[in-house]
Amino acid sequence: MAFRILSRVCTLSHGPKSSQTAFSALSSAGSLKVEHDRRNQRFTVTAGSSTADNECGVLKYRFTGEKEVDLMSTFVPETYRGHGVAALLSRAALDFVVEENLKAHVSCWYIKKYMKEQPQQKYKDFVIT
Repeated sequence: MAFRILSRVCTLSHGPKSSQTAFSALSSAGSLKVEHDRRNQRFTVTAGSSTADNECGVLKYRFTGEKEVDLMSTFVPETYRGHGVAALLSRAALDFVVEENLKAHVSCWYIKKYMKEQPQQKYKDFVIT
């Protein structure tokens, strides 16, 4: 199982100055990597290398203020649904909100579901209801 990233690949980096940040996790599908593409305001998931253009999980967000973001949508190709890909994207986006000390509107139904199923106080404190 493999996903192709639609943005450029970078090395693992941390900190607010980096243009991209990568997170990694292990699932039943193998090693999955979440990449943060700050320029295009999205997180993407990849697993290994693939040549398929449309096999990429994506979470999109947008800034609605200087320190506010809207977590707008997640998309996972049907082939890879049910493997925890959307959960990895959601966790990465929420961790980004916490690390950057942002406030988040959550428009995406899946992220709302994820937060309900994974009730972590650190996320709740950063979400605008």
